[in-house]
This record gives sequence, structure tokens and C-alpha cells, in this order.
Amino acid sequence: MSSLIAWIMRAIPFGTIIMYGAMGETITEKSGNLNLGVPGIMYLGGFAGFASAYWYENTVANPIPLLSILIALICALVASALGGLLYAFLTITLRANQNVTGLALTTFGMGVANFFGVFILDGATYSAAPIANKAFAAKIPVLSQMGALGQTVFSYGFLAYAAILLAILLHWFFNRTRAGLNLRAVGENPATADAAGINVTRYKYLATCIGAAICGVGGLYYVLDYNQGIWATTGQIEALGWLALALVIFTTWKPLNAIWGAYLFGILYWLYQFLPSLLGITVSSAMTDLVQMVPYVVTILVLIAVSMRRKKEDQPPAHLGLAYFREER
Repeated sequence: MSSLIAWIMRAIPFGTIIMYGAMGETITEKSGNLNLGVPGIMYLGGFAGFASAYWYENTVANPIPLLSILIALICALVASALGGLLYAFLTITLRANQNVTGLALTTFGMGVANFFGVFILDGATYSAAPIANKAFAAKIPVLSQMGALGQTVFSYGFLAYAAILLAILLHWFFNRTRAGLNLRAVGENPATADAAGINVTRYKYLATCIGAAICGVGGLYYVLDYNQGIWATTGQIEALGWLALALVIFTTWKPLNAIWGAYLFGILYWLYQFLPSLLGITVSSAMTDLVQMVPYVVTILVLIAVSMRRKKEDQPPAHLGLAYFREER
């Protein structure tokens, strides 16, 4: 029982990271923009949030946890939104190829974060922001002490619950608001939306920047909560960014599906560590690598199934990845 609880407690924070990335990219793709720069944007958000919290903790005599949260969140949102703005300018205004630009943004984000991270690390193997970590990872009082239920449901930082709320709000936004319906129209057929008086460029810019900002929160959550407030120049955020992109396809561009889909990815990802203890077997290192591929294999299978069924509601926006030229309308 303890192994099962530990498995769930690992899967939910892991799923929360990629849930933010997937929801941010879903907003972007609903506008018709395919941003493959999600890993780089998550790097930017994670580094900006950590760097600001680290600076605050080391320059103020008595840092306030709440202020540390606000500073880290604002800096992460701004940095990742600027990454989205750069992508939007190149692909919407300059009409650059979206696939190439997204991949370049991934490399750029990783490079910028790791380059400036060197100055923070200052030769050490890692740097930490313990006060920010404690604030972001704080459990729900009383409820988290309610045995197995408290451990598996109420023992996570506030960003884990904010992700669920955000998924619900996005579902409502896409299906119940004029702005959400206009955004979907832009992604499906920008020429028709333009003819109907919808400002296509504005919607694309806003969706790309807001989506990038949400992706950046995933990077922030990884560093200041999941990774215990430690910044290290590893490639883990990049791997999670690609997994978030896979989750967008797996959830068929539906925010509510991102909730259970993200947690399922988390369970499958940590399968290699907890399944052997639950079954009482030993797994080789080669088998471990194969088991870690399961989330990606599942995504491929879902993509094949969706392509074969060809249901309209399960397909990506019709104009996804294509530049819009108003003169060709």
C-alpha cells in the first residue's frame, strides 16, 4: 500500500508539470500556431522564477515567503511570455516557418537559461532557493494529515490544484465565451474569421503569448516545487517539454482531458520504479529504459486511433501550423 501511495505522490506532481505545458500549448494551437518551442519556454519560465526567488532570498535580510512566491511567479510569466512574443513576431509578422522557429526557440531558451545559470551556480554543482521551495511546496494544513487520503489528494503545492482549476476554466473559455469561440474560429479558418470582423493577428499574438506564459509556469513548478527549489543545468525540463507537446495530441486538444491525461503520463513514467516493488520482481536497466518509453508509445497509438476515426472534434485546428496571408483571402 505504501508503494502505491508513493507512486501516486510522484505521478501527480510530474503530471502537473506537463499539464501546464500542454494547456499553454493548447491555447496556442487553438489559434492555429504550432509552437514547438515549449521546452525552451519552460526553461525560460523555470529559470526566471528560480533566479528571481534566489536573488530575493540572498539580498533581503528576512525574506517573506508570500513575496517570494509573487516575485517568482511574475518573473516566470513575463520571461516565458516574452519567449512567446518572440515566436509570435517571427511566425505571425515575419511569417517564418513555424516548425523551424519553434525548434530554434527550444535551443534558444535552453541556451539562455543555462548560460545565465552559470553565473548563479558560480562553480557549485547546484544552487537552491529553500524559502521559495518551502512556500511553493506547502501542503494543505490538516487535510494533508488525513492518512492515505490526505497523502494522495491534499499533499501538494498550490500550483498542482491551480492547474486543475485552470483546465476547467479553459474548457469553459473555449466553449462558452465569445472570445474562446473567436479563437477557435481563427485556428480553423482565419480567412473566414477575418471576413467576420475578427482581428486574426491580435488573437494569434494573445494566444501565443498567454499560452507561453502558462507553459512557463510548468517550468517554474518543476524547479521550485518538484525539484525542491534546486537549479541544475540538466536536460530534464527539455524532456518534460516534449512530453507536454505529446500530451496535447493525447488529449485531442481538450483542456479537461489534460487533467487525467497528465496524471496517466505521470503514472506510466514512474512505472519503472514502483511496479517492480508492487509485483516483487527485478527490472534490468534496459527494461527500465523501455518502460520509460510507454507514455510516448501510448501517444503514438492515440494519434493513430484519432487519425483512423477522423472525428472532427478530435482533430487539430484545420489551419494549425500554416501562416495566414490576408491578401490571399
